[in-house]
Amino acid sequence: MKTADFDYELPSHLIAQTPVEPRHASRLMVFHRRNGSIRHGRFQELGEYLRSGDLLVCNDSRVIPARLLGRKVATGGKVELLLTVKRADTLWEALTRGRRVPVGGLVEFSSVDGENSETTLRAEILEPTPAGGRLVRFEQAIEPLLERLGCVPLPPYIHKSLEDPERYQTVYADKDGSVAAPTAGLHFTPKLMADLETRGIEFAFITLHIGPDTFRPVRAERVEEHEMHTEYCHVSDQTAWAVSRAKVEERRVVACGTTVVRALETAARDQSAGDQGTLRAHKGWTDLFIYPGYSFRVVDALVTNFHLPRSTLLMLVAAFTGTDLQDKAYQEAIKEGYRFYSFGDAMLVL
Repeated sequence: MKTADFDYELPSHLIAQTPVEPRHASRLMVFHRRNGSIRHGRFQELGEYLRSGDLLVCNDSRVIPARLLGRKVATGGKVELLLTVKRADTLWEALTRGRRVPVGGLVEFSSVDGENSETTLRAEILEPTPAGGRLVRFEQAIEPLLERLGCVPLPPYIHKSLEDPERYQTVYADKDGSVAAPTAGLHFTPKLMADLETRGIEFAFITLHIGPDTFRPVRAERVEEHEMHTEYCHVSDQTAWAVSRAKVEERRVVACGTTVVRALETAARDQSAGDQGTLRAHKGWTDLFIYPGYSFRVVDALVTNFHLPRSTLLMLVAAFTGTDLQDKAYQEAIKEGYRFYSFGDAMLVL
């Protein structure tokens, strides 16, 4: 399977630079896999297309202030770090930007708050990682200092600053760990969620901490040769039970976003033959790469944004819709002027 088959041309003005207000006012394409039919609406109408009894599973990961701006201790040169994966108490994987920092080089980060109280932290740059970043060892645990030293990273295709950083968080974000938002969830408001619950739609949550591979196109010429970066995910006992119950009762499991698909399908992948129909909890790392030809075990419907060309996210959606039908949906979205990527519009695949 060629990676080039997942390429498409997108007019730059369709890349959303700012979020829609209110969140649920974004557009919604409703796409039926059975016959390829398409309807256009607004996200606030989501409940009209779901059924009473549907189980809507969302990712409650929260984006951390993972972008750090510092200086080399030796020369004063600027260095930027994007924290990606925590490996130990003070050890992180990070992407680095700036003139070369040698192994053993020290970087210092500092910030002064409104009361003129200064926070300073040093880190040592260690060896390169297989994912193309560097290992970085901080002099102490950085999490308590991130709010003062870091800022929330936005995707590289967004060129406008965000007045309210919370707008790049879902309203149900709860567990710190992502460097990118689970963007399908950005459309939900407390009002919409309450409306869905009154319609008999049930919510459940997984946690998958999103890494930087979200932004990266697949470089391998053939899809099968791409190596997925591992991400941490947790499917709790409570969510596994809710999914299992929905399956037994023949109710639909609706995944809000590709990260939810990967978490649920990872948990299902680990099941033994005797566990068919019963999902068990999962806690750990996943490198599951879903592309056309994959057989879905859990997910029946999908809420998702419109994704970058040649990305693993686009390939996952193509696996769910079928490549030809996905091409049809994306051509229709471009024709109708839908907004793409993180702050863009949404698609419900039924």
